[in-house]
Amino acid sequence: RGSYGNVLSQALRAAGLGSRVMVVQFLKGGVMQGADAAVTLCDRLTWMRPAVLECLSQPAAQADPEVDDSVQAIWDACSTHLRRGDLDQLVLDELGLAIALGYLDEQEVLCRLEQRPASMDVIITGPSIPDSLMALADQVTELRRGF
Repeated sequence: RGSYGNVLSQALRAAGLGSRVMVVQFLKGGVMQGADAAVTLCDRLTWMRPAVLECLSQPAAQADPEVDDSVQAIWDACSTHLRRGDLDQLVLDELGLAIALGYLDEQEVLCRLEQRPASMDVIITGPSIPDSLMALADQVTELRRGF
């Protein structure tokens, strides 16, 4: 359907080879993970989703405040890793859509991404990726429809 499977395979391969990797899916729910219940795979790959029961598709203004807080908590965890520079690769799935729907502030995200260490690869996937984010990503995959 899209290229996310390829990105996930790349992340697993990198972790298997010793890289520290985090995969974050901003709008996928259903597993009630949250920042405090991230899953660790291969001893070096952390996978995180918001602590919500369903996938998010409505604007933040129409969502329950707890949903908004859960997405923000995921971003806060990403922001901490970006500041610390303790990852080799960070995959941000549907980051642009989370911004477009109003869950995250674009300027805050841009500021944090600009300050990341040069040694950290950032991969941004999903639809609605703003040009400003594309310019900062090391790799971008975007699902385009109707071409």
